[in-house]
Amino acid sequence: MEMQVGLPFRDQSRRRMKILYIQPGTSAFAGIERVVDAVCTMLADRFSDDFEVDVLYTSVHKNRPTEARGYNVIDCLARGRLDLMRIFRSVIKSKDYNLVVVPQIEPTVICMAACIGLNRRFAVHLHGNPKRERSHFKAKVLFFLMRIYFLSRVSYVFGTSPRQLDSFKEMFNSKVPQVWVPNPVRAFDLSETPSCDASSGTVTFVNVGRFAFQKGQDILLQAFSELVKIRPNVRLRIVGYGIGEANLRAEISRLGLDASVSIEHYPINPQPALATSDVYVSTSRWEGWSLAICEALRFGLPVISTDCEFGPSDILVDPRLGRLVPVSGGRALVDAMAYYCDNLSLEQSHSDFRKTFIDRYSPERVVEIHAEALRTAASELA
Repeated sequence: MEMQVGLPFRDQSRRRMKILYIQPGTSAFAGIERVVDAVCTMLADRFSDDFEVDVLYTSVHKNRPTEARGYNVIDCLARGRLDLMRIFRSVIKSKDYNLVVVPQIEPTVICMAACIGLNRRFAVHLHGNPKRERSHFKAKVLFFLMRIYFLSRVSYVFGTSPRQLDSFKEMFNSKVPQVWVPNPVRAFDLSETPSCDASSGTVTFVNVGRFAFQKGQDILLQAFSELVKIRPNVRLRIVGYGIGEANLRAEISRLGLDASVSIEHYPINPQPALATSDVYVSTSRWEGWSLAICEALRFGLPVISTDCEFGPSDILVDPRLGRLVPVSGGRALVDAMAYYCDNLSLEQSHSDFRKTFIDRYSPERVVEIHAEALRTAASELA
């Protein structure tokens, strides 16, 4: 799956395009938040002649970087839904933005509803699985409003995966122009981090992500409890954060895995865990993409992943990268983990291939794709 990246075009006589990105109103600075920050930082750094980039924050994010950003930060803490809509309208009205980029469908509807009567153009930036995100009543109402009223007023749909965009198009019978804008995979300084000790004979599996139903750590634990019966010299590291931690710890104890499973917290940088593990395992029930899988490949780790509707299957396009198993996990997941236990040396010989492969999603390449998408929007919406 190759991406064609054009050379940046800059017309000094052209007025800079004013772009507003809106950060999710969440409490953690994690997947979507980190992507928005990274993309906007690079746009401001590399394409300042083309774009004037503002980013609106409406909540307090844990672990948000404190360093000055290259883009213009707008901090407006929302104290409830009505206040959020007031902030949206006030900020968007304050400048003649060429495009307002909003993550996910629900916030886009709320934002566009707050701006009825304003002459602004909006892009929906998909990050997850739209079919999964309409599961509760409020989401169903907002999705309905998107379908019957707001979709016709959306100027562009950005998505993190080609199949995700296809799913959105089918789900909404959408004729809105859409474009794949992959997430950037950050680089890590690998020179100062110790690698896994191959002489120990222990095979260490690692999972990184929020402790949440979506990420399926319960599926992983069930399979791992079967693996230890046939390959006792294995360890599992579950790295992340979230309200589901207590349940995970209880499940680890219930399955008798306290001696072989650890829960670790690296909220900003997964490098310590990835650099000292052997195999990455993702058991998500759904994804939009999967930065965690990409970052594991950055470290040369083979990946086992559940084949959720899109995301992992868009990434793991070569058997040297990893294996896909059913979303339910089960025996197929156990067998995949057992395979890597028995063939670890062979699989480690593909480490350089994985590191080179993931360079196609390097920040330097991806930011040009995002910039080109914004330029396309500028030319088509002008």
